[in-house]
Amino acid sequence: MTAPAPPVTLVRPPFALSAASFVSSFDRFAVGPMLVLIALDLRVTLAAAVAAASGYYLAYGLSQPLWGVLSDRFGRMPVMRAALLGATAAGLASALMPSLVPLVALRVVAGACFGAVIPTSLTYVGDTVAAPIRQRALTDLMGTAALGTAVATGFGGVLADLVSWRVVFVTAALCALACALGLRSVPEPSRGAVGGLGAHVGAVLRERWALLVFGLAFVEGAVLLGLLPYLATALQHHGVTAAVAGLATAVYGVGLWLLSRLVKRLSRTWPAPLLIAVGGTQLCLGHALVAVHVSLVTVMAAALLFGGGWSFMHSSLQNWATSVAPRARGTAVAFFAAALFIGGAAPSWAGGPLAGDGSYGLLFGVAAAVALPLTAVAVVGRHRYGTPPPDAPPPPA
Repeated sequence: MTAPAPPVTLVRPPFALSAASFVSSFDRFAVGPMLVLIALDLRVTLAAAVAAASGYYLAYGLSQPLWGVLSDRFGRMPVMRAALLGATAAGLASALMPSLVPLVALRVVAGACFGAVIPTSLTYVGDTVAAPIRQRALTDLMGTAALGTAVATGFGGVLADLVSWRVVFVTAALCALACALGLRSVPEPSRGAVGGLGAHVGAVLRERWALLVFGLAFVEGAVLLGLLPYLATALQHHGVTAAVAGLATAVYGVGLWLLSRLVKRLSRTWPAPLLIAVGGTQLCLGHALVAVHVSLVTVMAAALLFGGGWSFMHSSLQNWATSVAPRARGTAVAFFAAALFIGGAAPSWAGGPLAGDGSYGLLFGVAAAVALPLTAVAVVGRHRYGTPPPDAPPPPA
């Protein structure tokens, strides 16, 4: 029997939903500090080992529209529980792989399954939290995901260095299983009448503002998510151990969590374009800093700035994405997440040869240059968009 729908006056995500977001972020970001160790253990080059990350990110992004449509048709919680069970199986199998090719294949499967968690969680918040306070609830969710990032880049790197990178995959898989079981107690929100596949996708793609937000998400994913794993490898290229490199880049998650608390307060009075401008400025400065010089100090400072950029800019784009097509919110948020992570997969793959050659100045310098127009377009676009329209029911079948 379907659980009763929660009221629209929820002010924060349910604990089990936040825990699933934590685990999804942990699994996604744990691989960065482990790439060098994976390359050494499997006797491949760093550029080849990067496929374990880029393949994951690409599958994570490409799977988003599918999960969005499925959640619009079959419900948020059933889809998320099924995806977490799939991620559990893929994660456990990843830890057993003796060579790179099957490892990459299973990481692709894990990425596709974990891809359901964040967009479905965002959609759940959009379904159950009123628009005036939605960004604060989304910030809570993002803060929990940030903790997962911090633990992944810090604890994950230490565990991989002291024990084995395989243990990290097992840890994430078992946590995913626990979340799948815990989500059974989370009630399914009311979604109104369910339209067909074409109606949901069409309702999204006809919205010009939705297309702009998707484009911004793609570029944001490229300049941040795609290059974030290279902070750790840049340090390791300069002789820093995986454990120390992981702890240094964990500042990103810590900074994101702390600054998300600040954004939650500021969002009550600051307009979204101002939040985006502050976040974009931090992204530019972070990339420029590491482009000039790579050291423990500059990497930690850049990681902190990236956390601030994500807190201010991404939370605003995220909130924007929940309002651009309210009749098919699950599909719209899934397209947004797909653009974000497909954007992140491209430079993650393309940057492998540059990282292998130690050309980190060029890698981060290009990102700094791209972050400037990204910020400008996002600020102007959000200003022209104005106040989000009221929610509307899903399109008819």
